[in-house]
Amino acid sequence: MRTTSALSLFLGTILAMACVAVPGIAQQYPPPPPPPPDPNQPQQYPPPQQGQYPQQGQQYPQQQYPQPQYPPAQGQYPQYPQGQGQYPPAGYPQAQPPLLPPQQLDQLVGPIALYPDGLLAQMLTASTFSNEIPEAAGWANQHAYIKGPALADAIRQDNLPWDPSVIALLPFPQVLSYMAQYMAWTEQLGNAVLAQRGDVMDAVQRMRARASQNGYLNDPQFGQYERVQVVGPNDIEIIPANPDFYYVPYYNPLVVFYRPRGGVFVGGVFGFGPGITIGASFAPWGWGGVGFGWRDHAILIDHHPWARTWVNRGAYVHPYATPYRPAAGPRVEHHDYGQSRGERGHDEHR
Repeated sequence: MRTTSALSLFLGTILAMACVAVPGIAQQYPPPPPPPPDPNQPQQYPPPQQGQYPQQGQQYPQQQYPQPQYPPAQGQYPQYPQGQGQYPPAGYPQAQPPLLPPQQLDQLVGPIALYPDGLLAQMLTASTFSNEIPEAAGWANQHAYIKGPALADAIRQDNLPWDPSVIALLPFPQVLSYMAQYMAWTEQLGNAVLAQRGDVMDAVQRMRARASQNGYLNDPQFGQYERVQVVGPNDIEIIPANPDFYYVPYYNPLVVFYRPRGGVFVGGVFGFGPGITIGASFAPWGWGGVGFGWRDHAILIDHHPWARTWVNRGAYVHPYATPYRPAAGPRVEHHDYGQSRGERGHDEHR
């Protein structure tokens, strides 16, 4: 009995060491991001100091930080309850919500301000169709095993009826799950994008400036996945370090947007999900050219400024280069793709 216990303890220690020693495991299964703070309870973010921005073309100093270690989680994406009946039905409220002051906007965009520009642009536009997010999140989680061109084919075959900005996020189940779980935050973000898009973009830049000032954008771990560069006078752009893959960063806004005590920068604050390939097959949903015109306060979807506002939100149709138009009729699920754990077929109507 004593020998068996000792052997079990030894094997457990070896297994734990292996999980820590294999960085691929840690990076593939980060913990889910913290919930967004309540925008109705604004917090005091310290203002960025003048002169702290890096100059255009300047290389960020490469400092050494300890790498974080995350235990592997069950499943690739967090599964959030869909909460049927808890979300408002389709339709548009008549009264425009009150405009948010800069402090509340900073808090509102904090959880996503450090996302790569292309993904952030798709999230901002998709948030304006918040009533479609929960159902899209459920579909994305159920089909998370489908990747790349096969996923684009499944979207067409299933005749998904959502706005292209929402469909554009289907390769990112973890992002849609986050938006679906925190619907109050998603709705408030969407309302702000419609009513005060320029202010929202300014808030993103303020938060990026704080993270840069506090040293967190200098973290080599962050630079492994995202490239940070300054465009225009002081605007910070974040793009994938490898243009073939998008990585979703996980971080705590209450850490990266506050200067560490004593000026000692703490590394290892970022986690990253698995790399997501966005190829030409997703061009109908705006991935052909997506990002920001920071100086002009423009969200660029498929190389065109996205011009949906609170006033025209019921009638605006974005000029996609290759428009996606679902066929008339109900959503139909019909495709057959293999999984790593056997074969999984679908043939059902909804």
